[in-house]
Formats: sequence, C-alpha cells, structure tokens
Amino acid sequence: MAVDPVAELLFDGACPDCGRRLIDLPDILPTVGDDFDWDQRDYDGFRLFMLQELAARFPERRRWTPADVEVALIEVLAYGLDQLSDALDRAASESFLETARRPESLRRLLLLIGYDVAGMAKRLRTPPFADLSELEALAPLSATETERFDRWWLDHPEQMEQARLDGPRAIHDQHRMVTLEDFERQLELHPLVLRAHAWERWDGSWTTVHVAVIAWQRLGLDVDHTVYSDEVWAQTQAFHAERDLALPARSDHPNVRSVLYPYIETYRMVGQEVVLEEAVEVGITLTLSIQVNDQYFQSEVRHAVDRALGTGPGGFFAPGRLRFGEDLWASDLYQLLMGLSGIDNICLNRFKRLGDRFQDETASGRIVLEGLEVAICDNDPARPERGYYRLMLHGGRKG
Repeated sequence: MAVDPVAELLFDGACPDCGRRLIDLPDILPTVGDDFDWDQRDYDGFRLFMLQELAARFPERRRWTPADVEVALIEVLAYGLDQLSDALDRAASESFLETARRPESLRRLLLLIGYDVAGMAKRLRTPPFADLSELEALAPLSATETERFDRWWLDHPEQMEQARLDGPRAIHDQHRMVTLEDFERQLELHPLVLRAHAWERWDGSWTTVHVAVIAWQRLGLDVDHTVYSDEVWAQTQAFHAERDLALPARSDHPNVRSVLYPYIETYRMVGQEVVLEEAVEVGITLTLSIQVNDQYFQSEVRHAVDRALGTGPGGFFAPGRLRFGEDLWASDLYQLLMGLSGIDNICLNRFKRLGDRFQDETASGRIVLEGLEVAICDNDPARPERGYYRLMLHGGRKG
C-alpha cells in the first residue's frame, strides 16, 4: 500500500539554524499497458485473449494442447469470466424498463413512474385477482399478493410486455385538471357525465372554477335516493377503481354530486376551488305537419318520428347530444326527418321556446341558446314543462 514519504531534517553545517530537508521519494511506477479488449463478453473471447497473452509471454514454446495445465486454467478462468459477464449484463438490464426481464424488477420500475400495475389489477378485479382460487394456486399461502402477481406474470409473459408499453403511455396523459379544457375533458370521461362546460369567475377574493354538467339521464346533481342502472354503476365502479378513488356505497343511493366530488378533489390543482352547477334546461315546443307516402302506414311513420325526436339512444334530444349554448336549427330537424322512410314532405308550423314571452321562430328557423342553456324536449304528458311536440300526419294508409 502506498504511504506518504517522511521528511528528514539534517543539520550538518556549522550553523545550528541552517538545515536541509531530505525526502526519499519512491520510484515512479512503470506504465502498465492496457491491450485488453473491453468488448469481450463471452467465453470464446476471454479464452482467445488469454491464449494470445500466453503465447506472447512464452514465444519459445511452439505448441499448446488442451491437456496442458496452462490451457486448462485459461479455460476455467474463461468460464468464470463468462458467468460473471452474463451476471453483470443481467443485473444492468434489470435497471431499465425496456430490458428488465424479472417480474419484480419491471413492477418496481413501473411503480417508480406512478404506474401501480398490481394495485390496479387488484382494484379492477382483473387476472390474477379475478379468481381467488387461481391466485392461491400460484404460490404458497405464505407468499404476499405481489409475489403471487409476479408469479402469474411469469406464466403470462405477454401481460408483462403489455404493461411495459402501457406504463410510459399512462404518464404522458394529462390527468390533472389545470385548464378549463382539462375540467371539461376529464369530467366527460366519467360514466355519469355526458357533457361538461367550465368557466372561471372572480368571486371577490379569488378565482373560482365553475363546471356545469349534464348527468346520466339528465339527473340533477342533488337528487336524493338516486337509482342507477347496473350497467352505469358497474362502469362507475371500474372508473373509480382504476384511479383509486373513493366511491359511496350504492345502497346509500348517492346523488351525482357526491359521486363526482372525490374525482374532482383528487385531480384539481391545490388551492383551486371548483363548484359544480346544474345545466339550464330549455323546453322546446314543436308542431309538425308530415305528408306520408301512400305506401306507408301512418302508425309506422309516427313511431319512426317519435324515435328520431326522442330521448333514447340516437334520438335528436338524447341527453348529452346537444352541447351547452348550442342553437337549435330547424334545418337539422328537416334533415333528420326527411331521411326517414315513408315521409314525402314536412312543414314546421311551430318552433319556439316554452312560454308566452318567447316568440315563434318558425320564420327564422333558429332558436338562440346561450351560456348553460340546453334544449330539451322529453314529450312527456306528465311533464309538459320539459318540452313537447305535436305531429299532424296526412296521407298514407290508416292504421
């Protein structure tokens, strides 16, 4: 081991205050040549290099055989170096997402970028957590759920490759609600939200984000004892489980606001106040005269018109089809109804908002809507305030 040299003071003159310092410095180490090819990574490369060195050091020896002790030692060393090189490559590859091959390494690397693939599978009840008996068969009972998940990945390497692709894609997607467009886009991803419209308002002390939503089946935000269909509730459960969001119990019949609240609180910016508001529904009244083709029954045409103007899937007034503040045009109605079979001609006799203070817009062909207003026409006799239409059919076959 190299040590620091020790200085020696010599006073060999007549003056006791005059001396000299003597340091015995070690010899300069000779330069070590480096002719090793550091790209050598396998058994054949290590063996050939050492055989070449052996031949260079002993040029007088012309013949080397596998039975020689030197060659045998070289082959043993080459084998050990090959094993160490492979272990080094494997250890280095486990540090990168693209090259990791062990399930626990890939799962931990994905977790570093915020993609908890095991936790997501558990929340969504997807394999291997879909069947508890299958999960228990993967590993001993003493193993944790993550260890069983890693074992399942070994049996399904295609799922590992899919997670390797999905993880980086997930972190590039913007999930935070920062801009007004983010609030609209992210809320419309929720199964209970059909349309969303966001705007900012200065409330005296700070700026508040207000978001108006059109909920599933046009439910009010604060309607108590709300009953959801099995399909939409299953979609809502999957949506909240995928994002690890709290969800009220279905047995409590939570309203739409209480279901959306955890979602907004999780993804809004810190210090940003968000207020949910109802859409302003505008009832529309229509009167249509329809000329039916002679080859069609009036009942068939009436049924087709009711379905086209209805609130069911594909209907003109289906919830969420019309946007906030979208004007209602008579030309859209003409285009829709004239495309139905059995209709020769249509005359729009009445086209206006509900209420005596609003004028008939048949001549202009346009009902202007602004802000949070959304046109509705449920045509429910029990609730005429939500819009209705009258059909007068002419011609065609009776029945």
